[in-house]
Amino acid sequence: MREGHEYQTQVSLQNEAGKRYQPDVIVHLPQEKQVVIDSKMVLVAYERYFNAETDAERDCALSDHLLALRNHIRGLSQKDYHQLKGIRSLDYVLMFIPVEPAFQVAIQADPNLVKEAMESNIILVSPTTLLVALRTIDNLWRNDRQNQNAQVIADKASKLYDKLRLFVDDMEGLGGALDKANQSYQGAMNKLATGRGNAIRQAESFKQLGVEVKRSISPSLTEIAQNDALVERQPDMDKVN
Repeated sequence: MREGHEYQTQVSLQNEAGKRYQPDVIVHLPQEKQVVIDSKMVLVAYERYFNAETDAERDCALSDHLLALRNHIRGLSQKDYHQLKGIRSLDYVLMFIPVEPAFQVAIQADPNLVKEAMESNIILVSPTTLLVALRTIDNLWRNDRQNQNAQVIADKASKLYDKLRLFVDDMEGLGGALDKANQSYQGAMNKLATGRGNAIRQAESFKQLGVEVKRSISPSLTEIAQNDALVERQPDMDKVN
C-alpha cells in the first residue's frame, strides 16, 4: 500500500465539538471508508515484567501491564474516531501493540482481554496480526480495483457494441441505397439502351433518315440498343420487358 493513497499518517481531524484528534494511521478502504490504527500503547509495565528477577515482581508487572492495556482500550473507545469529520471510519479501531511478546503474554494471562476490547469496538493487533489485517485490507483494495476494471471493461464493451450496432445499421442502409441506385440505373439504362423502343435506337433511326451527326454514340451501346429490334420481331420470347 502507498502512503498518501491507501493510507495516511498523523492526520489532524476534529469532532463536531471542534476538539482535535490525530490518529497515528488511517488506512483507506474501498467505498470511501477508513479504519484507524492507534499505536500509542506504552509498554513500561511490560518492560518491568521482562526484566523482573522474581516471580513476585513478574506477577506485579504483569498485572500492571494488563491494567495499562485496559486503560488504553477504555481511552480509545471514548475517542469515537468514527464520528470525526473528514473520514468515514469503521466503528472498530485497530489498537496496535508493537511488541509481539507483550501482546502474547497479555492474551495468555487474560484471554478475555480480546473479548472486552471488541465489546468496546477495539481490535487488538500485534505486528503479526496487524500484517494479516493489512493484507486483508490490501486484498479488499485489489478486489475493488479489479471490480472497477471489470466495470470499465463492461462500459467500454457496451460502447463498442453500440458503435458496432450503429455501423451495421449504416451498412444496411447503405446496401439498401445501393440497391435503389442500381434499380434506378437499370431503369435508366432500360429507357436509354436496353428496353423496347429505347431512346438510342430511336435516335439511330434518324441517321437512317439522313440526319447528319458530328459523332456517333458508343458502338457498344448502339449494338445493344439495335438488338431490341430482334426482341420486337419475336414478342413471344420477351418475358422481361
